[in-house]
Amino acid sequence: MSRAILALLCVITPALAQAQTGFDVFAVSIAEDGTQTYTLTLQILILMTALTLLPALVLAMTSFTRIIIVLAILRQAIGTAQTPSSQVLIGLALFLTMFIMTPVFERLFEDAINPYLADEIEIGEALERGAPALREFMLGQTREADLTLFSELGAKDPGDPPAAVPLSILVPAFVTSELKTAFQIGFLIFIPFLIIDLVVASVLMSMGMMMLSPLIISLPFKIMLFVLVDGWALIVGTLAASFYV
Repeated sequence: MSRAILALLCVITPALAQAQTGFDVFAVSIAEDGTQTYTLTLQILILMTALTLLPALVLAMTSFTRIIIVLAILRQAIGTAQTPSSQVLIGLALFLTMFIMTPVFERLFEDAINPYLADEIEIGEALERGAPALREFMLGQTREADLTLFSELGAKDPGDPPAAVPLSILVPAFVTSELKTAFQIGFLIFIPFLIIDLVVASVLMSMGMMMLSPLIISLPFKIMLFVLVDGWALIVGTLAASFYV
C-alpha cells in the first residue's frame, strides 16, 4: 500500500510543479511607465464579476428607473392589475432605455470599449475614458438640491465643479432625482383617470347603485380614453423627450 502511494506521489508531484511553472493564472505585470497589465484569466474574472453588477448599474445609472416607475403608475391609474404584465413593462422599459441611452453607449464604445478590445489601452484607462459619458448624462438629469444634499452628507464641498463630483455622490443624487421626476410625471398621468373614477362614482351614487363597484364601470371608459388619445405613443414620447429637455 505504501509503495502505491509513493508511486502516485512521484507521478503527481512533477505534474503539479509543471502546472505551477507553466502559466500564471492570476498575475499583474507593471510596465516601466507604471501601467499595469493583467493576465487574460484575471481579466475574464473581472468581467464576470462586473456582469453580476450589471442589473444594479442599469437601475442606478440609466433612464430605466424613471421609465419603469411611470409605466407602473400608468397601469395602476388605468386600474388593470396585471395588464400589461410586469414582463411586458420591463421589456418595454429596457428597450426604451436602450433607445434613450444610445448616444451615451455610442460614446462609451468609441472612447473606451473599442480601444480596449483593440488592445490599445488597459482596463484602468478604459474605465477612466468611459466615466465622463455617464457622468455628463447623470449630471444633466440630477437636481442641484439633491447633488448638494449628498455632497454635504459625503463631506464634499458643494461648490466643486461637477466634473470633480465622485460617482459615489453622483449616483445616489441621480437616483433620487429620477424618483422625484418619475412621481411628478405619474401624478400628471393619474389626474385624468382619477376624474373619470370620480364622475362614475358620483353617477352611481346619484342612481342609488351603491353596491356596484365604480371600478367595473370606469375601467372601459379609461381604456377608451387612453386609446383615443393614443396613450402609449404619448407616454413613450413624453418619457423619451424628458431626458433631452
